[in-house]
Amino acid sequence: MLVVRDLAKRYPSPRGEPHRLFDHLSFELERGGRLAVLGRNGQGKSTLIKILGGVVAPSAGEVRWSMTASWPMGFGGGFQGGMTGIDNIRFLARIYGRDPALTLARVETFAELGVALEKPVRFYSSGMRARLAFGLSLAIEFDCYLIDEVTAVGDLAFIHKCERELFERRADRAFIIATHDLALVRRVCDRAIVIERGRAKMFEDVETAMAIYATLCEETEVAGREFAAE
Repeated sequence: MLVVRDLAKRYPSPRGEPHRLFDHLSFELERGGRLAVLGRNGQGKSTLIKILGGVVAPSAGEVRWSMTASWPMGFGGGFQGGMTGIDNIRFLARIYGRDPALTLARVETFAELGVALEKPVRFYSSGMRARLAFGLSLAIEFDCYLIDEVTAVGDLAFIHKCERELFERRADRAFIIATHDLALVRRVCDRAIVIERGRAKMFEDVETAMAIYATLCEETEVAGREFAAE
């Protein structure tokens, strides 16, 4: 399972006091658990996913994994830009103890990048990097998938393909997804975290979390202050 205790993230501020994304966030996630992360742009959703994936260090607290976790899917920052897509795939396959040829074949089939795999990753668009990250995560297989916006991967047909692979064919896996798509949250998640103005709250009821998030989006200033003050 995943155990998160008193997690916090703050950034230095030119005004003296650090900018706080969230404090004292604690939760647990078992294999098969489905957790949404909701929040307006800039509130810290992607940062939380990156902390859980080991890309960004927390300011305080701890993250303990006892199941395998993917890197943040949708985040292509972990690739070596000077290497081709093919070389990145082979390199990561060896790190995770997978057969490089089989992994390459799976990624080629899923990511639909074609001849672009023969080019250095630094020439990829953000969408192409996201496709490569998704393809690799699904080819290697993990107990828990960390997802930062499925919509980042490109066209609607490919998004539906990703959703089938993640939420239907891997229905027994855990995942944590940062998203604005409330229809997706209602369909696939059983709990949710809402992040707003330096506060992160866990909700066991997804409908309640979505209602609060919708209110924050519609009535930004007043609702945001009330949420942060609770």
